Parts: sequence; C-alpha cells; structure tokens
Amino acid sequence: MNPQNNKSQKSQKSRSGGHATKKPQPSLQDQLPELREGQSIELLKELHILTRDGRLNQDTRRKLKQVYHLVQFIEPLLQTVLDDKGDVSLADHGAGKSYLGFVLYDLFVRPQGKGWVYGVETRQELVDKSRELAQRLGFDRMRFLATTVQASLTHADLPETFDVVTALHACDTATDDAIAFGLAKQARFMVLVPCCQAEVASVMRQHKAFHLKRTPLAELWRHPLHTREFGSQITNVMRCLQLEAHGYEVTVTELVGWEHSMKNELILARHQPGAPEEKRRRARERLGEIIEEVGLRPLADKFLA
Repeated sequence: MNPQNNKSQKSQKSRSGGHATKKPQPSLQDQLPELREGQSIELLKELHILTRDGRLNQDTRRKLKQVYHLVQFIEPLLQTVLDDKGDVSLADHGAGKSYLGFVLYDLFVRPQGKGWVYGVETRQELVDKSRELAQRLGFDRMRFLATTVQASLTHADLPETFDVVTALHACDTATDDAIAFGLAKQARFMVLVPCCQAEVASVMRQHKAFHLKRTPLAELWRHPLHTREFGSQITNVMRCLQLEAHGYEVTVTELVGWEHSMKNELILARHQPGAPEEKRRRARERLGEIIEEVGLRPLADKFLA
C-alpha cells in the first residue's frame, strides 16, 4: 500500500471521529425542483411519481418532466379565461392515467377554488381508477369519461363548450379528433402534442409511383422511412393551417429536450375572434394547395372541413 494514501485515509478518519463521512440524503425538493408549496404528496405517490416512502421514482421522472413543461404552457391560458369569465373548463383527450389532468387540478384548479377538468379516455379500467382517485383526494370538479375522442363530440355528459382542449400524445388521428372537438366546442385554446401520425403516410404510399413521375418533390417520401417521417411532418403542417383557417393563431415549439421524448412537437392554438378573413382564406388556400401537391385528395374533406 502506498504510505501516502494510508496516511491520508487515517487523517480523514481522525477528522470524522474514526468513521467515513456519509453524504446526507437529498431532500424531495432537491430531487424534484418543480415541487410547489402545498402540492399534494399523496397525489404524486398515487401517480407513482413518488415511491411509498416519498422518494422520487426515477422510472416516471421523464414522464413527469413532460407534464410539468406542458403545465407551464397551460396555466397562463387557464388564468386568462378565469380572469375573463370567472370560471374555466378543460377537456383532456387521450388522458390515459390522467397525469396532466390531476397535476393541473392540484396546481391550479384546487387553489383557485374554481374550474373543471374533464378526462376523456377509451380504456374503462383507467377511467375507473381515475374516478376513484379523484374521489379519494377530494378533487370534486374532475370528471372522467370512457369514450373515444370522436364520440365525445356528442356525448351527453360533456358541456356544449370548452375553454381549453388538450391532447398529450394522442396517437394518429386522435389528435385530429381533438382538433375537431375543439372547433365544435368553440375552444379558446388548444394545446396539442401529436404522436404516431400514420394516416397521411398511408395515403402517400398508395400513389407513390404516380407522384414520382409527376414531380421531383415526391423524392421527399420515396423511401419508406422518409414516407413515415415526411408524412408525420406534413400532417402537423396541415393541422396548423386548418387551425389558422378557423381563426386561430398558431405557435409551434419544442415541448422538452429530445433526450426526454422523440414525440416533442407542441402546437399551441389561440382563437382570435377578430382574425382577418383574408388571413383565414389564405390559410385555407395553402392547405388545399398542399393537399393537391402531395396527393392527399382522399383527406381533403377532413382537413378542409
């Protein structure tokens, strides 16, 4: 053994009373900087964000980061509506375990004492669990429905209008259904994080040979991998133009860093009642031109509705 190392170890033990110094366990606030004063620790445990002994569950840390980032975008929208009309309603489509709905209720609705959160999810077992948890926590202005986004358009248990519509990772056409819901319910704001768009890509595949002869732009989706990626990209472009054609101001940004999720695009739409008709008309024209250029006529009625 190196005499110098031995001397150093003895010196360290003498300073600590003969025992190696133990690092203090990090506090919950250190582990979870986003934690707010008064936030329900019981809720975080029920959502498996925290373990039963109150430690951060690293397996859900990535999911939580996405939800908190989304909450930062949504809270100001809820506050704007609440300030204007004294109440606010939010519909969360493809809710899953309702991470987003529960966190929004805990951080915003519960402290305000006003507002409603509706979760729409197809899986009955998840809806039942969410209902039971909301009842146990006393979140009495939360409602959950086991139905598709499309069927929710005419569901008797939903209000005729909503202020805010969200869809976090609603797969494939469920995001389009959420947009249709928001338009039908006269939503003031829509917050969308699309996922796994496949419909447009499938249409592009059907007539790929024809378009390769017609235009060099078809090289953008000639290879199968590019068909999938370009199909996903053009789907979101068309969604943005559709929203603009209905009088929404649209912002597209990154939700969280790519290290947290590859499904990372956030579409934020704000309805502008006084949006110039010329701007709306131009968006609709551009949308029609893209549909024609990329060969998506079978989807024209859907996006141009």
